[in-house]
Amino acid sequence: MKKIGIIGGGFTGTMTAVQLIDKSTDPCEIILINERESLNKGIAYNPYSDKHLLNVIAGKMSAFPDRIDHFLDWVMQKENFQNKDKTLISNSFLPRKIYGEYLGEIWQEARKRAKSKQIQITVIDIFVVDLDVSDSSVDLWLDNDLKLNIDYCVIATGNHIPRNPKVKNMDFYNSPNYFQNPWKIESVKGTKENLPVLIVGNGLTMVDTVLGLLEQGFKGEIYSISPNGLNILPHRHNGLKYSKLVEELRDDMSIYELVKLIRKHIKTVREYGVSAEPIIDSLRPQTQKIWKSFSDQERELFMSRLRHLWGVARHRIPLHSHDKIQQLRIDGKLHIKSGRMININESNQSITVQYFDKKENELKAINVSRVINCTGPETDLMNLDKSFLKNCLLKGILTQDKLKLGIKTDTESFQIINSDGNPHTNLYTIGSNLKGELWESTAVNELRDQAEKLAEKLKAQQLILPTRKS
Repeated sequence: MKKIGIIGGGFTGTMTAVQLIDKSTDPCEIILINERESLNKGIAYNPYSDKHLLNVIAGKMSAFPDRIDHFLDWVMQKENFQNKDKTLISNSFLPRKIYGEYLGEIWQEARKRAKSKQIQITVIDIFVVDLDVSDSSVDLWLDNDLKLNIDYCVIATGNHIPRNPKVKNMDFYNSPNYFQNPWKIESVKGTKENLPVLIVGNGLTMVDTVLGLLEQGFKGEIYSISPNGLNILPHRHNGLKYSKLVEELRDDMSIYELVKLIRKHIKTVREYGVSAEPIIDSLRPQTQKIWKSFSDQERELFMSRLRHLWGVARHRIPLHSHDKIQQLRIDGKLHIKSGRMININESNQSITVQYFDKKENELKAINVSRVINCTGPETDLMNLDKSFLKNCLLKGILTQDKLKLGIKTDTESFQIINSDGNPHTNLYTIGSNLKGELWESTAVNELRDQAEKLAEKLKAQQLILPTRKS
């Protein structure tokens, strides 16, 4: 019986397993190794707050590429939505917890189908500490000293926790009042009312953290420090489609020509009172192809000069969440600072954070009760602590792209490429690990496609691999 191991039990790992169950024609064993706290949901869809919303409307969140209304139809059957207008719900930003429940039900139904097809499902809730690969199999060592020998392995580890920002006193990061993982509820619980809270970073996770603090009853002031200050945009033009830019795209365009073209079309829509979001949305389906066409130099230029601007236009939040953030600023509850941290020192009374304020062009200091890291997922595997991926990198089992955004992979077969430049025949990865190869590889519409395509590849591989003894 063939054994297929999937490391990671979030959306990507779960949907790969579901697709394997649906596509497999022969008995096999699927081993889902869940490194996270909640199977099927991962970080994204196991939030600690009902206020954490999807950033994509419900009508575009199906987990299946060939059943586009699957999530919407599932939602409309729920008691709280049965009497609601379907068009309204389709264009709404629903709580991420609901999406987690949706994935859970998909998994449970898939397990029933697996049983009827004589597919054995094994779920192991533990960390992988090391991995070795040969031509015929993959060995996994788990945190409980158990060793697994499998035929194929899919690495679907998702996002890693943020790295610690560089400051003079790096020892501060050992403090119990520092929270490196902003996706855990502990980061927003048990706050002191007499002192502000500092959030480092100013993206979507900052918004979730602010809302989480409020939900936990925090009534004090909140500071946020990031290099670029507040540039979060709301979704303002849902349903507005723009096609003229894509019509003018060419496969051989340089990054300079592409930026010039985007600016031209942004200027055009602004003449009609429309902001740039529809331009970016029209470009979105082309971004993987464009990224793959860029030279290393163009990718470096994008990361240094354009990454932030793309992120602002690309990663938007629901309008009512944006209004809440703006109201907190107006009320003096949320202070957004553009700058960089210099040092952090803790005393018995408070934490003193020194930072350079770019707007005021001077050094400043604030006293806070805790520091929450919302700077975004770490992508450089060498910066991970006690990670099997770091071990694999050191052993040459895998390599990283030049910008250290992800794992070098053949994006057609999803086979991981080793340090000799050769793809493994039995070691795969999808999801955020493909960021270096594709740039955009975290949204549901991309992940569901990858899961289906990889399942097809694995099905084909099963037919040619010699049967192992169970």
